[in-house]
Amino acid sequence: MLRRLTQVLFAGISVVFLSACSSGAFFLANLPVKFAGPETRRDVSYGPKPWHKLDIYLPEETSAPAPVLVFFYGGRWTFGKKEQYAFVAKTFSDAGYVVVLPDYSKYPAVKFPVFVEDAAKAVAWTHDHIGTYGGDPARFYISGHSSGAHMGALVSANPEYLKAEGKTLSIVTAFAGLAGPYDFIPEAEDLKIIFGPPENYPNMQVPTFVRGDEPPMLLLHGADDTDVIQRNLNRLRAKIEKSGGVVEAKVYEDVDHIDIIGSLSWLLDYKAPVERDMLEFFARQSGEKPSN
Repeated sequence: MLRRLTQVLFAGISVVFLSACSSGAFFLANLPVKFAGPETRRDVSYGPKPWHKLDIYLPEETSAPAPVLVFFYGGRWTFGKKEQYAFVAKTFSDAGYVVVLPDYSKYPAVKFPVFVEDAAKAVAWTHDHIGTYGGDPARFYISGHSSGAHMGALVSANPEYLKAEGKTLSIVTAFAGLAGPYDFIPEAEDLKIIFGPPENYPNMQVPTFVRGDEPPMLLLHGADDTDVIQRNLNRLRAKIEKSGGVVEAKVYEDVDHIDIIGSLSWLLDYKAPVERDMLEFFARQSGEKPSN
């Protein structure tokens, strides 16, 4: 009861903070990490650039290699940092996963596809080294929110990104995307610069690369999301289904673009069963029971 009252109290506050993507929102969401966070390896290098760093969150107890989740945070390809999403890592490390949060390059320092190339580099490094941290590379999942979901989906669908790192799509057991802009045409001027010229747009649209043999995909979206419209989910799902691939999709009522990632925090975990749906989907793809 006390926890629920605390959630209700802070939910209204979090709406204000989260809508502005302020430091206050992340401070509140990450309070449990500060007081009872999982064991963490911070700023591990996955490449030669200063921003090629990732944090690894370890489950508290495991008697066998643990499943692995690489999560890419959102931020419109222009902002964000891994430390802000420690609450996501805690949620899944508490469920028994080794969780990896990479940083990556952003506009205006770079344009597409450099940040996706960084994502692929982080995925490949993790697959090669996660056994050292107790992770099981045979149960290897990718996820992300918003622009991070876009990046993760491209790495999971376009084999060229992992091929450049000496890997194939077969290393990815499954992908789960939260509110990803998988199939959009840039309209804002900065997005036109990031992804242009127009003849290049198909290369940043995930359905372009769907052939039916990509890893299984779980596509999650909020019905009230006005930042990334549901058409992105619909178009990607339709292409996967038409190609004979594996896809599941869920749309949560009364959930917007921020709620869906906030539901992975203690503040808003009542908004949508995102954690449960992801864990159950991942478990089905590896033929095991979910860990919580």
